[in-house]
Amino acid sequence: MYDFHGHPKKSGGDFLLARLHNPSLYAGVAGHVLDHGNGSYTAVFSLLWEGRAQVEGQNQSLITLGGQTLRKRFPLKYGLIFLFLTFFILWVMFYSVNFTDHITCKLSELKKKVPTTEDSSPATITLKHPTEPPMLSSVCSFHSVLPEDTLELGFLKDYITWPETSSLPLTFSLKDTSHPAHSTYTILPCNGGGRWHVGDQLEVLIKINDFNGHPKKYGGDVLFARLHNPTVRAGVVGKVFDHHNGSYTAVFSLLWEGIAEVEVIMIHSSEAVTVIERVNLEQPGRIYFRSIFRSGTVTEAAICNVCLKAPPEQLCNYTDIQTGEPWFCYKPKKLKCEHRITHSFGGFTLKPMSMDNTLFQIGVNMKASIRSSGPSKITILPKSKVVNETVPIYTSGLGEAVRTRPAGYYYQGAWRALDGTTVRQFNNGTAMSQCLKGKVVHLYGDSTIRQWFEYLVAKIPGRCQVEMSASNENWFTLLSDLFSVIHSDLKLFDLKNPPKTGPFMALDYTNNILVTFRCHGPPIRAPVLPVSQLHFVANELDSVVGGNNTVVVIGVWAHFSTFPVEVYVRRLLSIRRAVVRLLTRAPDTLVVIRTANPKRLTVQESVTTDDFYFLQRDKILRAIFKEVNVRLLDAWEMSQAHYLPHDLHPPPPIIKNMIDVVLSHICPSGEL
Repeated sequence: MYDFHGHPKKSGGDFLLARLHNPSLYAGVAGHVLDHGNGSYTAVFSLLWEGRAQVEGQNQSLITLGGQTLRKRFPLKYGLIFLFLTFFILWVMFYSVNFTDHITCKLSELKKKVPTTEDSSPATITLKHPTEPPMLSSVCSFHSVLPEDTLELGFLKDYITWPETSSLPLTFSLKDTSHPAHSTYTILPCNGGGRWHVGDQLEVLIKINDFNGHPKKYGGDVLFARLHNPTVRAGVVGKVFDHHNGSYTAVFSLLWEGIAEVEVIMIHSSEAVTVIERVNLEQPGRIYFRSIFRSGTVTEAAICNVCLKAPPEQLCNYTDIQTGEPWFCYKPKKLKCEHRITHSFGGFTLKPMSMDNTLFQIGVNMKASIRSSGPSKITILPKSKVVNETVPIYTSGLGEAVRTRPAGYYYQGAWRALDGTTVRQFNNGTAMSQCLKGKVVHLYGDSTIRQWFEYLVAKIPGRCQVEMSASNENWFTLLSDLFSVIHSDLKLFDLKNPPKTGPFMALDYTNNILVTFRCHGPPIRAPVLPVSQLHFVANELDSVVGGNNTVVVIGVWAHFSTFPVEVYVRRLLSIRRAVVRLLTRAPDTLVVIRTANPKRLTVQESVTTDDFYFLQRDKILRAIFKEVNVRLLDAWEMSQAHYLPHDLHPPPPIIKNMIDVVLSHICPSGEL
């Protein structure tokens, strides 16, 4: 090598590349450059083809990529020292089990000390926050929400406040509690002494007595009321008003002609409500979850939950940085937090309730019918000539004027909505696939939403639905239509995911239909679910493009009944923010929110996943999405008004009606 004056170099260290090639044969091989340390180098090539071979360059046989400057500034001996230190640090990091977690904890503590200037005004509802997960104190709380949501939380808690119930001493007597068999309801006369017509309101007075037959002096009982006619498969839910003195009024809208029979059921006595609320207050962590940690041949299990009572250094913090949703696991003894691979339901840790069990006896004082003191049926005549188009108003005993119009009612087994939606009947797969043609449907939530996915996949095959018509009167056209139908099934694409939690995907390639399902993030009572599939609904919504061909359905409620309401409020508010963001960027997106529904009950379920908890969360959901441009599917009334028994997973006839409502929103009359 020579310098710019043409003098020979006396030292090495230049960065050289050498190549032997033949452009005609598209051949080439790299050479190995040897540095002699005195300004001279030797390039060694392997000769691998016949014919000509040219060294890279015409006048120069080597290309210089770097000179000696770097070597002078960073001598070889310092490079070796730096390399040694680098390997030493890596060795410490990989072989010290808690090193990474310690560093993460310290960084989080430093970030926590940095002041923030986040705007807490209502306008921030469309922004994603927080950017950093909060650190857990030594004693965490199930009752926290984001600071900007505190005011709304207070309103929601006031909104769902249940009438005050009596205190329950440890030595209470069952005979002094509400007893459906000794209680009665009475149909009150029609206003003006006339007869009932379609469009009128029916009022029923309910009086609750104890096991001794004595009238109760306070309210707080959980009562369901229904007006129905089994012959025409009609049913509608009544609104129950508590007068706080042991009496109640159930108000019904009269919506069909003919016979209508009153049904009143006590779900829980006021004394049982006292126990249920006490359990929720004293045992907020009565359910727990489990995660498996694995690295190589080492496997450990740890308890996880929304909140765990332990200092931060003993916990793995999996709080979601986008939504702020907290989730923690006890730190495993040998492995790191990053080695968590699965999530699953652990179990319940309920404390014994001793005599409280007597308050939860099916058919006695839980889900037990109340008899009529007189007639239980009325006859409804056609609508009178003087038509009253106003929404029925009931004035309660407390002077409250309350709208009592239900969400809808059943007639001939079909749901008829009263919010202006014309519910169409999609009775075969062909009609359903035509409605969903060109649509993307995203389903997010729990197993009650998974039911909808399973229903669509089962019902949209459409085989044998092709009939002879004017458009296929020749055999060629008929066979072509039949081939199209056979190949237009909504087929489940096997993603090799758990059968209960998914995620799932179904595709109808011919009609360009895509339907997906993904369960919501923790807490979720799943058998075993990979943590890689634990996604929060709000984060999923932020990845949805949206538009007039996109339908989003959300149903999140069943897995939150075992926690204080703050946990549910926090989750729904994060979802609402994501829905608002989606509708802001894609206003034509159809968003459907599924409400909760009542279920069958057992003694244990009455203090874990009870209808009382579902009722409260149903009210919260409606209030949170009231001002958002979404469609509310009233699963509560659709289940309660139906003749089939209550079930956490409603039976097929109810699911069919729910799907009909959703499809009617997607394809209003005449828009197939």
